[in-house]
Amino acid sequence: MAGLALDGSNPDVSLLYDINGLAKDAPASFDRVMEFVGEYGILVALVLVVVCCWWSVRRHGSLEDSVTAVAGLVWAPLAAGVAVLVNVPIRGFVERPRPFLDHKGLEVLVAGKTDYSFVSDHATMAMAIGVGVFVAQRKFGLAALALAVIEGFCRVYMGVHYPTDVVGGFALGTAVALLLTPLALALLTPLLSAVSRSARLGWFVRSRAAREADLTADSGAGTRPLGIPEPRPDDNNLAA
Repeated sequence: MAGLALDGSNPDVSLLYDINGLAKDAPASFDRVMEFVGEYGILVALVLVVVCCWWSVRRHGSLEDSVTAVAGLVWAPLAAGVAVLVNVPIRGFVERPRPFLDHKGLEVLVAGKTDYSFVSDHATMAMAIGVGVFVAQRKFGLAALALAVIEGFCRVYMGVHYPTDVVGGFALGTAVALLLTPLALALLTPLLSAVSRSARLGWFVRSRAAREADLTADSGAGTRPLGIPEPRPDDNNLAA
């Protein structure tokens, strides 16, 4: 399997040279930006999307809606971790070298990559998070999916992955995130529902509407219903 995509006429290799060739024509400063974005920036941006989505789902909807949405958001990074673990035996089985080891003339923006190329861990993690967020909330999920696609492009642009490494990572991340979602939500939803009832940690899950309902109930607990007069001291004396 190590000989995959060694032929220069292979569309996989041709697309690799086309995308990576952009790095040769770009200014060095832009390449440094792409290096940071492809290695760390997109993953940091995805974490920010998850946090923003969590903040948003807690501002709207019922308690049940917020519990379900937060469970999906907790699953998103967990799905990325599971997908990377699944990728470990896949990489060992395929044993595809990095493209710059088999092809000359590539502009490699990140040095020191000695592990196997298929499939891309970065693409796998990014797509798993993107799909997980999309399951929880579509608007933020679309932004996360777009970031995942950009991550895949960056990995090829940087010269560290073939396009099919990225496509394989997208497929793996999507499969893990979607196929395990029912099981993950079945486990996470009761847990987060219990967290929502906690006096200290409930803010992590409870929506604003649910918190306002709690405040209304608390404020009304010590008031007397309208139309029922309070007893007067004279009444008590007469009763005595």
